[in-house]
Amino acid sequence: MLQESNVIKDDIRAAHRRRRAGLTPAQLEAAGSALATHGEAWAGAVTGDRPGIACVYLGVGHEPPTLPLIHALHRSGHQVLLPVCEPARELSWVLWTPDTGFERSKYAPILEPAGPRHGPETAGGASVLFIPATAVDLVGNRIGQGGGYYDKFLGHLATAGKEIPLAAVVYDDELLPAGRIPAEEFDRPVPAVLVPSGYRLLAGGD
Repeated sequence: MLQESNVIKDDIRAAHRRRRAGLTPAQLEAAGSALATHGEAWAGAVTGDRPGIACVYLGVGHEPPTLPLIHALHRSGHQVLLPVCEPARELSWVLWTPDTGFERSKYAPILEPAGPRHGPETAGGASVLFIPATAVDLVGNRIGQGGGYYDKFLGHLATAGKEIPLAAVVYDDELLPAGRIPAEEFDRPVPAVLVPSGYRLLAGGD
């Protein structure tokens, strides 16, 4: 059953990556601008328009562009934490500013911020959390990038009793019908998504 579920997830992930590869620069720019607008508004609603801590990630290539969102959150006064992949599928976090440089990850095909690293306890104090995905269904089942870093990180938060408002970032047509994505015991469902058309609470979200 696990093998069958993994095959389904791999097929969905591959199909969405092919579709993403066909997006034009203008489409990517429009998506990034919309995600920044809606993501900043959601973060402000969560914090009561007060500065907080936002955990985000840098979308690269044809992933949903999050750099405009990162800048928008910073301009709003939020502290922005970006992830760094560590051994054993763990994440550490770097405080981002406009002067922060990026470097290629040693463990994943992504760019990561350079700077002092902080453990999961720092991210555990976040006000909002934006996480990557390649697809999410309407009951919150999520397909990530395949590395398992965020499932493990969300597991740490759950073990610590941390309930941080979070949203998975995808394109609008990557929000799938309920039950389309198989869920396993180790998978962590998400309560909401951020898509270019806006923030959307899913079934099971508060």
